[in-house]
Amino acid sequence: MDGPRGAGRPPERQIRAHGTERTITVYQAYPPGIGLPAVREGRFPAAWKRDRMTWIKPSFLWMMYRCGWGAKDGQQTVLAVEITRAGFEWALGAACLSHYDPRVHADTADWRRRLAAAPTRVQWDPERDLRLRPLPYRSLQLGLAGEAARAYADEWIVSITDATPLAHRVHALVRAGELQEAARLLPEEAPYPLARGLPAHLGG
Repeated sequence: MDGPRGAGRPPERQIRAHGTERTITVYQAYPPGIGLPAVREGRFPAAWKRDRMTWIKPSFLWMMYRCGWGAKDGQQTVLAVEITRAGFEWALGAACLSHYDPRVHADTADWRRRLAAAPTRVQWDPERDLRLRPLPYRSLQLGLAGEAARAYADEWIVSITDATPLAHRVHALVRAGELQEAARLLPEEAPYPLARGLPAHLGG
């Protein structure tokens, strides 16, 4: 098994995530000086800048692509951050696409106005397989700034887990060619249930 979990090809844009009835798990990667205290305390340390945009990713394999399985400088600690669905859905509702899309925006000026006003932004990037090759459908990245970044850090977080050992185990199996075993270790990611489907302002 070299592709993502599950049968059939997902829609071009779909939110897929691991979670519970009340929470969703997103991934980030940080240097140990931020990541390890976050795991110990269950919240980000003072060194984590609440006035900067931060990007969260529901896709484990996209995070592995971004951080090189936890090997890239400054991204050695991979965090699985469990947040409330209420916070996540607020962020989706307040978001603007990070790039102009003529199917969504009246013109580029309309997009720029929306982007400047939005505390969150959405970017759709090709999902990745176990070898981190791009797949023909996309996964969500969610950028949080201003009030959204502060709410994420101070209100939405339920737990923070160190996912670095999992990243290293899966990577070792992929390098050994044990793709089925690697796939069995991946977090189960199901389509995120949105009552009315993906909102139009996010390209739905």
